[in-house]
Amino acid sequence: MAETGTTTPRERYRAQVRAEIKKRAWEQIATAGASALSLNAIAKQMGMSGPALYRYFASRDELITELIRDAYRSLADTFRAASETSGADVAALAHALRGWALADPQRYFLIYGTPVPGYHAPDDITAIASENMAVLLDAWTARPPDAPATPFAEHLEGLGRQWTDGHPAPPAALHQALTFWTRLHGVLSLELAGHFTGMGFDPAQLFAAELDALLDSSGGAESDDTARHGDR
Repeated sequence: MAETGTTTPRERYRAQVRAEIKKRAWEQIATAGASALSLNAIAKQMGMSGPALYRYFASRDELITELIRDAYRSLADTFRAASETSGADVAALAHALRGWALADPQRYFLIYGTPVPGYHAPDDITAIASENMAVLLDAWTARPPDAPATPFAEHLEGLGRQWTDGHPAPPAALHQALTFWTRLHGVLSLELAGHFTGMGFDPAQLFAAELDALLDSSGGAESDDTARHGDR
């Protein structure tokens, strides 16, 4: 007989097993990368048969999709918390992004690293990613004045905006947000992959310098220097 409440014992057990499968999947990804993910290997670790595990995730791609959704939702929660704390602040979002990435590099690389061979994400993954970009655009459009139009900004004029969740930001703000996204992800990807190891400088200082350059070039001054430089 089902217990009173929102879930039954069977549903709770299923959720627990799915959570353990995902935990084992992250362990595999940390060891060998997402392309080597194997449901049969996870089943063996859990003392299950392959067919039994497939009752919880029908395929490797379904499991990868669930992990990607979890990663994007985690980043969305991080951005939301940063926005609620600091308001529409680009620097706060930048440092929140870096903190989130450093806390779990494999999670970061699953969504921003090399694509998994043979895997094609469903449309809702793009929708989740666009929500994060919309948060960033809120921050850029709150920074007066807008930068002058550039050839690339003019190129963006009139294009579809699925990747922005339909945000009405002007083209100049779109260009600023994309520049922010690509340059800071470039620094983060190199740092997390260990390419700065042995070079003798503090990656946090490089990240802060890139952020300063982006904010200075966009026009408009940050009101809070602590938020600008973050926790070094």
